[in-house]
Amino acid sequence: MSRTIAVTGATGFIGGMLIKHLLAAGWCVKALVRPRSASKIKHLPGLETIIGSLQDDESLNRLLQGAAAVVHCAGAVRGVTATEFNAVNVEGVKQLVRAALTQSPRPKFLLLSSLAARAPELSYYASSKRQGEVALASMAEDMEWMALRPPAVYGPGDKELLPLFQWMGRGIAPVLGEAEARVSLLYVEDLCAAVLRWLDSERCQSGVYELNDTQAGGYSWDEIIANVSAMRSGHIIRLPLPAALLRSLAAVNVTTARLIGYAPMLTPGKVRELRHPDWVADNTALTAAIGWQPSFSLQAGLRRTMGWTESGSAA
Repeated sequence: MSRTIAVTGATGFIGGMLIKHLLAAGWCVKALVRPRSASKIKHLPGLETIIGSLQDDESLNRLLQGAAAVVHCAGAVRGVTATEFNAVNVEGVKQLVRAALTQSPRPKFLLLSSLAARAPELSYYASSKRQGEVALASMAEDMEWMALRPPAVYGPGDKELLPLFQWMGRGIAPVLGEAEARVSLLYVEDLCAAVLRWLDSERCQSGVYELNDTQAGGYSWDEIIANVSAMRSGHIIRLPLPAALLRSLAAVNVTTARLIGYAPMLTPGKVRELRHPDWVADNTALTAAIGWQPSFSLQAGLRRTMGWTESGSAA
């Protein structure tokens, strides 16, 4: 079998970390990189850069040629309209699947989706992720495929959860959801380990699989804060952010984005995601399919992410 893996989203947080793990495990990697992002890629032994895009069939064919599998990490997480999300999260999946089906032999296909796809009614992002999964399932023919739905993923280089944990480390915890809400979390190295396990596994049942860390049943906000407080050896002040405030900030953000032309993260749809009461994932099906088990607790993952020692001080 070929030892080459095609990866999209190579300059992103998860894609970049995955490439490091693939190379360390002895795989060769072909990474699809947009022209304006090419300077962000480090030239590493075993890594080949393919300059192009998901809309360019020629670059997709070069990316996939000789690859044993493709791991599709690229995705749109910022935007205002359905069109902005669908262009990458739906149409991009379709383009890549079509290109994969032309290869001989056909590569295995892994789509990095999101737990948000479980509730597509919440936002254009969540809807686009669900549609991407449906497109893969309906188009794959005899190609082995898997869609992974990770919950909130954190780790070194993360730009979404890291600021929240940094504030908690300073003694202030912004609380974005209801007190009774529960969420699963996942350290990025556990996600990479799941991908590697899938690559090394014999053919398993194609389908959509959830994954989370070692905490079955997820976390409440109080439990997350308590974990950080135990590591920092100090009291953390809770700062609840009312839904009305978040909605107002989102509305202002969308208006500003339209005026000056940027893709915002905080939108009304994102607020609905943040306020959703149940983002608990379940590892059972994935463990049965490929034998993967998470290794990192929240505290272990945060120590690596934040550079905190066992005593609570910065490393």
